[in-house]
Amino acid sequence: MSSDDRQSEGSGEGGGPEQLAFIRETVRKAKVPRAKPRTWRGAALAAELPVARVVVNKGVLHLDQFFDYAVPEELDRDAQPGVRVRVRFGAGAHQVRGGRREGGRLIDGFVVERRAESDYSGPLAALAGVVSPEPVLGAELLGLARAVADRYAGSLADVLQLAVPPRNARAESKPSPEPLPPPAAPGPGTWERYGKGAAFLDALAGGGAPRAVWTALPGPHWADELARAVAATLASGRGALVVVPDGRVAGRVDAALTDLLGAGRHALLTAEAGPEKRYREWLAVRRGAVRAVVGTRAAMFAPVRNLGLVALWDDGDGSHSEQHAPQPHAREVLLLRAAHDKCGFLLGSTSCTVEAAQLVETGWALPLAADREQVRVAAPLVRTVGDGELARDEAARAARLPSLAWQAVREGLKSGPVLVQVPRRGYVPRLACERCRTPARCRHCAGPLEAPEQRELHCTWCGRGESAWRCVECGSTRLRAQIVGARRTAEELGRAFPAVPVRTSGRDHVLDSVPGRPALVVSTPGAEPVAEGGGYAAALLLDGWAMLGRPDLRAAEEALRRWTQASSLVRGQGEGGTVVIVAEPTQRPVQALVRWDPVGHAQRELAERAELGFPPVSRMAAVTGRAETVGAFLGSAALPPDVEVLGPVPLPVAEPGRPRRPGDPPPGEVWERVLLRVPPGSGAALAGALKAAQAGRMARGGESAVRVRIDPPDIG
Repeated sequence: MSSDDRQSEGSGEGGGPEQLAFIRETVRKAKVPRAKPRTWRGAALAAELPVARVVVNKGVLHLDQFFDYAVPEELDRDAQPGVRVRVRFGAGAHQVRGGRREGGRLIDGFVVERRAESDYSGPLAALAGVVSPEPVLGAELLGLARAVADRYAGSLADVLQLAVPPRNARAESKPSPEPLPPPAAPGPGTWERYGKGAAFLDALAGGGAPRAVWTALPGPHWADELARAVAATLASGRGALVVVPDGRVAGRVDAALTDLLGAGRHALLTAEAGPEKRYREWLAVRRGAVRAVVGTRAAMFAPVRNLGLVALWDDGDGSHSEQHAPQPHAREVLLLRAAHDKCGFLLGSTSCTVEAAQLVETGWALPLAADREQVRVAAPLVRTVGDGELARDEAARAARLPSLAWQAVREGLKSGPVLVQVPRRGYVPRLACERCRTPARCRHCAGPLEAPEQRELHCTWCGRGESAWRCVECGSTRLRAQIVGARRTAEELGRAFPAVPVRTSGRDHVLDSVPGRPALVVSTPGAEPVAEGGGYAAALLLDGWAMLGRPDLRAAEEALRRWTQASSLVRGQGEGGTVVIVAEPTQRPVQALVRWDPVGHAQRELAERAELGFPPVSRMAAVTGRAETVGAFLGSAALPPDVEVLGPVPLPVAEPGRPRRPGDPPPGEVWERVLLRVPPGSGAALAGALKAAQAGRMARGGESAVRVRIDPPDIG
């Protein structure tokens, strides 16, 4: 029978058996993709999964994607997901996905996946080599890095540079210790001072995921309390992560954990450890040998297995904000981890930020605080000295130190050391009402006002001039700049007590601790050492207006945080501990310190920011660059319809030879800044629009730089 006859015979409805078989075979062949070549330049490729999807270490937004490479047969065993590899990459070397057949320079990358086929239709370049067979990038860490990059309008490669430490071959060659069995659940200890403290530990030990904002009582017990939260989590068979501001604080938590659980239960990840030891500790966590981590900012990405708790201490400290792109904040990263891993969350401090207050107000976290009776027992007595008293005080006019402070120092030195907090140099004054000290703000956007030399009063956010300012509280039209510096006051204090040793702690030399013997300890904010033997007998907080006068949205919050931090090192009121603060007593942060009520202060700050549209109630982004470049950039961005554009305002011209901070313009160039503000719910859209605009600008080869910062910390 001819083929035409067979076709005619099977042309009825449903067809004959032979035609049905023919159709099935045709469909089957059509579904099988055409096989890719199993060789590259004559070399054999991996028999299975011959394609490696790689994220290259190239942090530019228009290349923020994965690229496919062929896997040579000799690299098949080592080129597994998570390992570091070397690939050829360069200008014009890649299409949407896939490598150039030759050329390009060698750069590092990570294998994120092995695949049978590539989406790229052209020939693939092969992996140049495997740097190490150690898998360092797991799926969870990759997902976290992707989420952080999207939130901060950055690239995945930049986040991975922060998340994965540089390789150290010697540390990698050493085996990690065997994991220890879970410890027994600890007792509540001093957590009993907090109403729900013991219940919080029980929830962690039972495998729960409680979320709390913890206002720690003053005194030395907070490190042990953090250690007990970690121990309770380990008792449930899960891991724990604690991020702290600096190495000094990390050392205190490290010592508390070692005392509670013994050695080998946790890893310490700080820069002071050195690259080899730090990488060895990080590998022990990655391999699952250690389930608990204590570390500074970079530890927020630590790959703890089966995460049960993330904890952050003192989230208001500026050290938690990363200075390298895309500049994430540890608090936001840990919030992402808590939501993704469905684990416990603990935000602790002796003070309280507005972000912490917002977490409680929205119900996302519960407050964890002691009652007022416990606060009165633990906190020192706080006394104030205002400008009016200074003007009438003969001792203050003679030596720039009020009589009340003299008396506190004399009494304190009888039983122990006395702490003197002196604002560091370089605080820029903010304008405020001369009569009632209310900060001067713009009528249009509520930004802070300033009056540089030879310029009229204007807003630092939107740039509008203000020719007829009047205080909204008292109606006064007179402004004043706040006090700056108090170095000479500390010198006078040292001369006044020549028989008493004077020790200093500051930028050049930071002390970790001082003996409990009588001495004067002069320190800048944040560098206060711990006094052995129960704490300081007294503390002087000098020139408070130098801190309240900073031109920053967080000036009041930061001043109270610094005062609370120093006062927490002083003995309790029952033991005679006294704090004297030299600042106007009527100011809200001063009153919050006297009452020891940081939570109430944060709640009032949050309410005001909600009324004025300030972060964290709103989301903000800062765009800086040359005026014409910023204008073109914003014109190309598909910004959300509810965005509010504030500015542009000129940035100070950087002087040649002076140190540059991230985001500062090049020396001699005139840059402008524009602030973009959106209401809650539009933050992701704003970040996505800015990221897309920046990627498009880079792909077109934009010469002049445009810098984008999500959640800028210094919008004031």
